[in-house]
Amino acid sequence: MKNIIYILLFVWGGMLHAQQWHENYDEALAQAAGEDKPIILVFSGSDWCAPCIRLKKHIFDSDTFKTFAAEHYVLYNADFPRKKKNQLPQDKLNRNKSLAENYNPKGYFPLVVVLDKNENVLGTTGFVARTKPEKYIKTINKFLK
Repeated sequence: MKNIIYILLFVWGGMLHAQQWHENYDEALAQAAGEDKPIILVFSGSDWCAPCIRLKKHIFDSDTFKTFAAEHYVLYNADFPRKKKNQLPQDKLNRNKSLAENYNPKGYFPLVVVLDKNENVLGTTGFVARTKPEKYIKTINKFLK
C-alpha cells in the first residue's frame, strides 16, 4: 500500500512541474486568449536539428523553465521531423507549414517566436550555446515589455 501511495505522489508531483506543450495550435490560441497569456511558438526539427535538440534538452526540459512556463506562457512546438518514423499527421504538418509561412519564412531552426494572445509577434530568439534557463527566461520576458 505504501508503494502505491509513493508512486501516485511521484506521478502527481511530476505533473505539477510539467509544462503543457499543445498538440493543437488552435487549442493553444484558445488557452492564450482565455488566460491572457503570451504564446511561445517554437520551430524545430526534433530529429535532425542539433541546436533544436540542445535547446529542448538544456532549456525547455529544465525544471526551471517548466515551472516558469506553466505559470506564464502557452507553448506550441511547430515541429518538422525528417525521419519517416517521426512523421506528423498531415493536418498537423499542414498547420505547422502555415505557421512557418507566417512566422518563419526564412526557415530558421530553431526559432522561438513569442506572440501575444492575438498572434502579434513580440520578439524572436533561437538557441544560444551555454545559456542557462534563467537567462533564457529573461530574454523571452524582455519581449513582453
